[in-house]
Amino acid sequence: MSLIKFNNRLPWSGSGLSRFFDMDDFFRDGFLDRTVLEQPALNVREKEDEFEIELAAPGLSKKDFRIAVENGYLNISAEKEESKEEKDENYTRKEFNYNSFKRSLLLPENVKEEEVKARYENGILKLNLAKKKEAKASPSRAIEVH
Repeated sequence: MSLIKFNNRLPWSGSGLSRFFDMDDFFRDGFLDRTVLEQPALNVREKEDEFEIELAAPGLSKKDFRIAVENGYLNISAEKEESKEEKDENYTRKEFNYNSFKRSLLLPENVKEEEVKARYENGILKLNLAKKKEAKASPSRAIEVH
């Protein structure tokens, strides 16, 4: 669903600018949002006793990730560099591939920073952030006026 769609109401209709502004999702355009394109998709689910975070990061391995909790932030990064060389008597072919990303998430105050757990399976990095036990609210009690 689009937040803004101009539907050719612009005075420069038919131009390249018209196509730029007439996109279905104006705010997610690669021109305006290059940093988001470099970051993997992220899902956050809150449960009663923890937060679950899933981050799509296919093609990486466990050793490629760096995860740290610093100053109330959960910092997640990954870096992978590959090179491949193929030699034949008439040519040499070299290919290089480099992938990386960084994400920082401000943690809620009720997260136990010392109990963050991570696992990587089937291209998904899964993090579990345990919640602190909060003081239970005492049940409401009516006070009679005398």
